[in-house]
Amino acid sequence: MPLNERDAASAPDPNMLAAFDRDGYVILRDALIPSWREMAADAARRLLESGRTAGRDRSADGKDGFRGIVAMNDTFLPLVANPRVLPTVVALLSPDLRLMSSNLIHLPSIPTGGTRTIRVPFRHGWHRDMSAATRDLGPDRIPRLAIKAAYFLTDSAADAGITMIVPGSHTRTGPVTVPDGAIDPLDAITPDVGPCDAMLFENRTWHAGGLNTSGHPRLAIMMQYGYRWLAPVDDPAPELLRRDELTDVERQLLGAPDRNPDGSVAHEGAGAEPLGEWWQRLTPDPARP
Repeated sequence: MPLNERDAASAPDPNMLAAFDRDGYVILRDALIPSWREMAADAARRLLESGRTAGRDRSADGKDGFRGIVAMNDTFLPLVANPRVLPTVVALLSPDLRLMSSNLIHLPSIPTGGTRTIRVPFRHGWHRDMSAATRDLGPDRIPRLAIKAAYFLTDSAADAGITMIVPGSHTRTGPVTVPDGAIDPLDAITPDVGPCDAMLFENRTWHAGGLNTSGHPRLAIMMQYGYRWLAPVDDPAPELLRRDELTDVERQLLGAPDRNPDGSVAHEGAGAEPLGEWWQRLTPDPARP
């Protein structure tokens, strides 16, 4: 388990919510326990060393990984409703949520004198998530639609390629400005993420993978939560919903539809009731739209 107790959820810190609204990201300390983090890193390495191609996600500069990892190894399932993270996500969006993606990313270290094809001046890598939504709606009209929780399973020092952020960029209507010959905006930062912390950032926040010069690969897991009416990124995994040990909240986050116990169609939004009831037990404060 990521934490010692499955039911360790508590109402989110108002200061964390205000910081997220201001900066477009926040760090939640001690979101994992060290022993689970070590198990997750081992499970991630086994996946990467396997010959599996389903859900494989390879990209430039030797990046490797998988999408939909919660359906690939039970080790990752507790992240779905991590009680140290979920209250903040619900407060910033609403209970009408689902898990859109669970993404494992393996970022190799850049060898001395190595050639890069990304994170160079002509291809700096700074981006917003959900670019299709921005393209369709327009950069001045795109709302907060989703939040990622980033966990780093290996060294999170500044030279390990931790995800970089431009604070406050979620409110901008245009792209970030990268000076000529540079690869980062002047106001970009590498957040101070501890080994067991989670970094939350939203779809409009400009970010980029840092340069990993640490001498070892960086392993990260990105859990993206969005409204239930958004299309998921991961492949469907209906077998997960047949697991007897799942809670109703986990079933909702894993994509349970609006259905009655007998399988008949329920009223629209019925599938969001588990998280809504969970939130009401957690705090009398309404979740913000």
